[in-house]
Amino acid sequence: MPSYILLYNAGMRTWDVIVIGGGIVGLSLSIELRKKGASVLVVERGEPGHEASRAAGGMLVDSGRETPLPLQPLAMASARMYPEFARELHVESGMSVDLRDDGTILFLSSSDEDDDNSELGSRLAPAQLAQLEPSLMPGDRPAFYLQERSVDPRALTAAAWKTAKNRGVDFSSGDEVIAVNLSDDRVTGVTTTKTAFLAPKVVNCAGAWAGQIGPHTFPTRPVKGQMLCIAMHPRDLIKHVVRSPDVYLIPRSDGRLLIGATVEEAGFDKRTDVVTIKRLHHAALALVPNLADARILEDWAGLRPGTPDGLPILGATATPGYYVATGHFRDGILLAPITAQVMAQVIEGRNPDYDLAAFSPSRFSQTPIST
Repeated sequence: MPSYILLYNAGMRTWDVIVIGGGIVGLSLSIELRKKGASVLVVERGEPGHEASRAAGGMLVDSGRETPLPLQPLAMASARMYPEFARELHVESGMSVDLRDDGTILFLSSSDEDDDNSELGSRLAPAQLAQLEPSLMPGDRPAFYLQERSVDPRALTAAAWKTAKNRGVDFSSGDEVIAVNLSDDRVTGVTTTKTAFLAPKVVNCAGAWAGQIGPHTFPTRPVKGQMLCIAMHPRDLIKHVVRSPDVYLIPRSDGRLLIGATVEEAGFDKRTDVVTIKRLHHAALALVPNLADARILEDWAGLRPGTPDGLPILGATATPGYYVATGHFRDGILLAPITAQVMAQVIEGRNPDYDLAAFSPSRFSQTPIST
């Protein structure tokens, strides 16, 4: 276990590690670092857990055609960690994260029917599908059952925030980091819109905003996703996550049903539009006509952190003391436990349990940001 020492400089407190960004990745990493004895400050531009993490659907899709091949070992490892991860957050925060293991019903498009779908297992016969979800009206599309979990990202991030607070993680909210500070080419802390904080190690977990923080640029970009939420009647009308080429449905244990989601290159625009929300709603009604009278509770849009190659950025940068854990795109909720584990190992100077070469920041040009 590393030896962390709390330092002071001219009366200013110094943390061992500053984490930029209070989404589920930053929160999970801060908890992991505290377990190892580090003092941690999370600096969040808004409120912890209120950006991409809050907007996510929470499907824990860990393998198959949706997950890039280099990412599959991390995705599968993180999925295996989830029951204990969720249990720990529940016990330490006293809050449920609504981890569900009812599984997923996946509908393929007719064009995918002739592909090799052996990794999906056996196709569901119409009678089997009707037994699993009597309310579904899928037409003649091929359907498969997948043993996947789902979680409520809002409950998860709230529990992670409370757990981090209980473990002694410090927070500065509503405080945007504008630069990582250096002295003799090593990290000394961060400058924010309000003040400055000292630390010899800084981790950039700022999601879609990660590339805007000096001293280096990273090619992260916001990828917009619009969703809506309705109230099911009865509360268990749909029990499984349902994924089709047009829409996905994610039931919550309290009777809510999430309907999503778009993938849009729209910059940092988080506005929803009526046409898109109606299209998602109609796609859901086509699958489950009994939702016609369900009340719409809310709609929203979130900004996923995308990268040019669709893989996250994980590891140390060319600047000593500066690390990056961002670019998780649609997998931030799924990858939070494993990201926290491997990044804590990297920050400690240890070899991580998994090969992170495919996710190294060095695969992109780390051009210094001029100040």
